[in-house]
Amino acid sequence: MGRRTVRGAVVAAVLCAVVGAGAGSGAGSEAVAASGAYTYAFAEDAQVVEGAASTTDAVQLEPGGTYRSTLPVNGRLYYRLELDATSNAYVSATAVPRPGTTVSASDGVKVTVQDTDARSCSYDSTRFGASRSPHPVAAWASRTTGGETTACQSAGTYYLVVDRIDSAGSSSDDWGLELTYASEPRLANEEAPGATPSPESWDSASPAPLAGDAVRREGGAGFGSATAVGQGVWQDDITPGETLFYRVPVDWGQQLHAVAELGSSSGGKGFVSSALVMSLYNPARGYVDDEGLGYDGRQTSAALDPLPPVAYANRSGVGDRLSGMRFAGSYYLVVHLGEQLKTRFGAGPYGLTLRVQVSGTAKDAPGYLGQSVPRDMFAVTDQDRQAAAGWASGAVAGGTGADGAAGSGGSGDAAMRVVAVSGIGAGSALVLGLALWTIVARRRAGASAAS
Repeated sequence: MGRRTVRGAVVAAVLCAVVGAGAGSGAGSEAVAASGAYTYAFAEDAQVVEGAASTTDAVQLEPGGTYRSTLPVNGRLYYRLELDATSNAYVSATAVPRPGTTVSASDGVKVTVQDTDARSCSYDSTRFGASRSPHPVAAWASRTTGGETTACQSAGTYYLVVDRIDSAGSSSDDWGLELTYASEPRLANEEAPGATPSPESWDSASPAPLAGDAVRREGGAGFGSATAVGQGVWQDDITPGETLFYRVPVDWGQQLHAVAELGSSSGGKGFVSSALVMSLYNPARGYVDDEGLGYDGRQTSAALDPLPPVAYANRSGVGDRLSGMRFAGSYYLVVHLGEQLKTRFGAGPYGLTLRVQVSGTAKDAPGYLGQSVPRDMFAVTDQDRQAAAGWASGAVAGGTGADGAAGSGGSGDAAMRVVAVSGIGAGSALVLGLALWTIVARRRAGASAAS
């Protein structure tokens, strides 16, 4: 355990206070987990809303909002949107089955935006796929202006329609649902519809994978808590049935390349055809691409196919891999390990390595006439760059920490970081511990000066 310094004693006292403060909630958490709680981390600021069975009763969603709802079996839900005549509206629905839920490859979620005459502006669907393992899947739909059609161009009332794709004999449980709604302003110099053609070609060669030692970085449990990573080699652990979320800032004119590697197993035998899937979603949580891999106990990898550089004109292209790369911002790498691995190779955890590359020189953003809602959603900010660079420079141990500050290599710093994220209910204990720490440090400094 090493030396027990005064600082270590204070840290231990704070940890004890934290544990004591959270004892009641911990027991409750175990009870919830035992009853099949969601492992997906819904956004903390999500507003709970109830989807309507008819457009007549549909509740209104606001730009920039994040909402939590429930998707029933064989359900169709309606939500209302009030749109102007110039902005582009993007809505996404993330369907979240509970762990252990039975799903088929064809199950999933479908999202549609319709006008008041039930005409479809756009639609999209995402399914669980060959892994047949329950995990969060997201689909998006939009109302865009300046298109080649006259439908869905006017200001007024529109509806978000969320359908649960549920094959016969699948789960009878409700699914959790997280909704987001983003608004993109039009361009200041936007010309006639179709004036900006989509790119016909780009550098589609796959770069050589990054080499070097990996930096340990734990993935988030949801879109809202996705871990920021930049270019580099990242290492994590993943267990069967788990889904990890990472976000990568990709600016205008840049290309994203990603490889996921699943480490070898020390036991078990057989073959799982769809063991791991890595999915890519754009800043509006719109599906772009995915890649899966089989597993026989030996290390294996999967890489996303080469993607085009981020460009406004991509929205005119055909296919998710082109049209999805239509704006800058945080792109989400979502990695899921199938539940089936537990039966053949054990509960894990399994080693996961991500090799992320962002190539190309960042270009100026298009001339938007106004701000997106949420603000800077379709941009890479200095804060985004700092987060990615900070994690990239972080040492595994004893070096520069994730916050960019030099680490001491001692256990006290790690313990205090644990305390800092141990929960809101432990806030008072943490403040008290920090205060005691400060007092001790000042007394020791005074004693050293006196001697």
